[in-house]
Amino acid sequence: MKITDKTIRKVLKHSISKEKMWWYWTTSQGVNSFFCEDSKISLEPFGPYEIYFSMDWPKDFRGSEGCQVLSYLPYKMFSFTWNAPPQFEAIRNASYKTWLVLEFEDQELILTHLGWPEGQVWDDVYDYFDKAWTYVLNKLQETIRSSEERS
Repeated sequence: MKITDKTIRKVLKHSISKEKMWWYWTTSQGVNSFFCEDSKISLEPFGPYEIYFSMDWPKDFRGSEGCQVLSYLPYKMFSFTWNAPPQFEAIRNASYKTWLVLEFEDQELILTHLGWPEGQVWDDVYDYFDKAWTYVLNKLQETIRSSEERS
């Protein structure tokens, strides 16, 4: 398998502290507030970073089962593995996972999704996530705005 240099890069401009943005991505409570129905996160190298979109779906099809924290620098950088959604069954069931790096800047979050192998099926997964990460960051932005309005 040849890994390409393709990346998905998204930037979210925001009005919250790096510490609050860190909380949104590195805690179950934070992730559940904008991204998913439930999650299992252990902020340690190789700890689980599992996001469950629906607990009604069969086990191993709920979300990012088997994904793990890779590394982090508190309030600066956080990286984790990522699997393909169930509609890409062959890719999802493979042992290889892509990875994400989140960089926490003042008033800016930089999301980079990389580790993309060559091949049409991987190109299809890439296209899926290019759209999906925009959606996720928009949901996070809505959550931030809603939280600010309540304050």
